[in-house]
Amino acid sequence: MNQSIKEIERILNSLETDDDVRLNEWKEDSRKGVIKLLKSFYLRMEKKKELHKKFTQMQVFEKEARLKRYESIAGIDEVGRGPLAGPVVAAAVVLPEGFYLPGLDDSKKLTDVKKEYLYKEIHHQATAIGIGFSEAQEIDDVNIYQATKLAMNRAVNDLGMVPEMLLIDAMAIETEIPQKSIIKGDSRSISIAAASIVAKVTRDRYMGELAQSYPYYKFEKNAGYGTKEHLKGLQTHGPCAEHRMSFAPVKSLNK
Repeated sequence: MNQSIKEIERILNSLETDDDVRLNEWKEDSRKGVIKLLKSFYLRMEKKKELHKKFTQMQVFEKEARLKRYESIAGIDEVGRGPLAGPVVAAAVVLPEGFYLPGLDDSKKLTDVKKEYLYKEIHHQATAIGIGFSEAQEIDDVNIYQATKLAMNRAVNDLGMVPEMLLIDAMAIETEIPQKSIIKGDSRSISIAAASIVAKVTRDRYMGELAQSYPYYKFEKNAGYGTKEHLKGLQTHGPCAEHRMSFAPVKSLNK
């Protein structure tokens, strides 16, 4: 007797691999509902394999470091170099050997829902996480490039441990800790990708809090970037203490 479509759906949703012997039986089932369920199942399996392959490729730099006897490896990335307001935020993340979180990627490629999910998982699994800020005033004083390096150093110092190796997204910082700068590291290294997500979610939440004090600029929507709404707020109310006075067009409005 054929199983009901509902029962087959329940079983398929519980499967994590495509080697179950029952799949061969269901392939012979001519019911449209079963055909549709199998198509969705195999698409899910294909996506899972792709994510696993991507994650494996993104472990290369961590594996290289461990072959050199580095055990604690911190990935470092920042967000917020381009906005007109708010801090630049850096994160340093040390992941344990054996860490597995498929779907990890450059935060710019992920939806807000996915970022929040990965953020929670990273915090649950990471050995250590450090956060570093460089506020708008400091950015104006030393320039955004130097402020970014300061934020990265602060993130490393916030780890609560001294890592043996740093993997940094396209930057180098002043430190005695061995480091490797990786171009597009947030999509090539699991540690840097994790730092990218932690920094992004941390900064977005911070800008959402600032929006309560400065509602005119819609920071909760634009995170300080120069959107139409933000620029309109600047024109109407002028810049606030969280704006980077050295950045155009804020600079011209502050004269």
